[in-house]
Amino acid sequence: MSSAATAATAGAYFPGRLGFATTADVEEFVATLDRYEKGELSAEEWRAFRLVRGVYHQRQTDVQMLRVKVPQGVLSASQLRALALVSERDGDGRCDVTTRQNFQFHNIRLAHIERAMYTLAEAGLTTREACGNSVRTVTACPLAGVDPSETFDVTPYADAFTRYLLRGPLSSTLPRKFKVAFEGCQRGCVRAPINDLAFIARRSAQGEPGFQVLCGGGTSTLPRSAGELVAFLPAHELLSLSEAVVRVFHREGNRKNRHRARLKWAIEKLGFANFRELILAEWQKVQAEGIAQLPFDPQSPPVEPIPTKNSNQTDSQIDSQTDSQTDSQTDPQVDSQVYSQTGQSLDFFLWHKSNVQAQKQAGYVSAQVTVPMGGLRAEQLRVLASLCEEFGDGFVRTMVEQNIALRYILSDRIVALFGKLKESGLGVAGAGTFSDVVSCPGAETCAIAVTTSRQMGTVLREHLTTLPTDEPGLAGASIHLSGCPNGCGQHHIATIGLQGGLRKLGSKALPVYHLGIGGGILGDRAHFTRLVGKLPAKRGPQAIERLLALWRSDRHSPNETLETFCRLVPLDKVRSALADLLEIHDLDELLAEWS
Repeated sequence: MSSAATAATAGAYFPGRLGFATTADVEEFVATLDRYEKGELSAEEWRAFRLVRGVYHQRQTDVQMLRVKVPQGVLSASQLRALALVSERDGDGRCDVTTRQNFQFHNIRLAHIERAMYTLAEAGLTTREACGNSVRTVTACPLAGVDPSETFDVTPYADAFTRYLLRGPLSSTLPRKFKVAFEGCQRGCVRAPINDLAFIARRSAQGEPGFQVLCGGGTSTLPRSAGELVAFLPAHELLSLSEAVVRVFHREGNRKNRHRARLKWAIEKLGFANFRELILAEWQKVQAEGIAQLPFDPQSPPVEPIPTKNSNQTDSQIDSQTDSQTDSQTDPQVDSQVYSQTGQSLDFFLWHKSNVQAQKQAGYVSAQVTVPMGGLRAEQLRVLASLCEEFGDGFVRTMVEQNIALRYILSDRIVALFGKLKESGLGVAGAGTFSDVVSCPGAETCAIAVTTSRQMGTVLREHLTTLPTDEPGLAGASIHLSGCPNGCGQHHIATIGLQGGLRKLGSKALPVYHLGIGGGILGDRAHFTRLVGKLPAKRGPQAIERLLALWRSDRHSPNETLETFCRLVPLDKVRSALADLLEIHDLDELLAEWS
């Protein structure tokens, strides 16, 4: 595969500072739409084309969903403002952060797509291969480059991968979608094992940068944890191996049945050992061709520039504050004492405790902006653009939890940042905690979804605020919802996962959720939820409350976390505790408040 896209990255650069767009994509979209409207293309031909350009039909007629590709979740302030303009001018004034670090707009008329695409392209944003049977957005750790615990910054490598495959000859003609993730830490922050291809940062015994390579993960109707393709791949071989995997998938994937077309199905058919042999053989061919080289020295990758300090602190004061802050983050009692002495509000204390992390760069912290189920208004995007310029490095990174990370904030300015976030409704605590529910938009807009999952997510978030959920055993536990089996809300890997469905009772259909427990990411393996039963939608909050009560009463020790309990508890015990909630007594009463 040739790599015209990487030519733009030659020379000194840092990922995220260059755009991914070209106006030629927009011109092609406009020309193809014109051909379709003239009857020169069939509906299926138009569908296949528009999906690869990020345009989906919605449940509502005459409007579209537009997905913007945000590789590694990196967005500049100017790009945030472009997103705000498109949302406000061409959509309904809202947008969503997805579980793959992208942005989505809804309710855009087809006649306005061209204008929206040009606005995005001028800001360096593309919708190319954001959807359809293509290499989708490459996700990466949102704290890559600043996380004290990371092996190394994966951003340059993920960026090079994106640029190499974007618009490649095979990238938009695959049997099915192809998802890729880069992870530099050990926290599972990009869900590497559920991706078709995943790279986890490792170093050799000699200190050489490289990756453990996983392949064949996925959820939906066949949840599979990716298998290990290569234990250690030297970084300079990153693109050549990736090229081999894409070629084999292009050749071996199922093109007759799209429900069995993902890479995991090809592996299921061939067996992982045989599949791996095909990859290694193709890899030798790629290496012999001498293509697919990184645009930088893998031993000396680009380093993110640290913004100029803009406070009156001395370096020694910054170092001292960073040390004390790191200590306080591991001890809630110290946190409480620190903030009672400084006179800060309880709101700030709670937000700082859950949303702020020390960076490995002395004196700087990163702050997560909690975005409930990814929903943002145009005016909030503009606020984030201004705040990342005023307090950070002029960039943000989206997160698979649907939140947004602001980086390179001087520790002495975190109070001021919180004040401005709070003014715009963005100063919500609890990022990444049990109450930070993740959800797809559901039947609110999606033509495939059967339940309004975001409505359920809102109800659960509100209910959780009335319950004690700040105990240590809930750290790392999660609630995810999806409106259908496809799993855009990643419910398969949640501690408590809810998948929307319908239960027919005579002439009536009751919205229900398939309740699963025990999913999660442990190291390089994914564990998927175990089905408890079908739960009427209205009883979701009660079910969560019962599960928490069961954990508190039946855990093996005070230190057993909810994550561990849900993975190991016998399902019969859970079904017994929820028996009356799983039964249907009064259909009309259950239907009264849910649609």
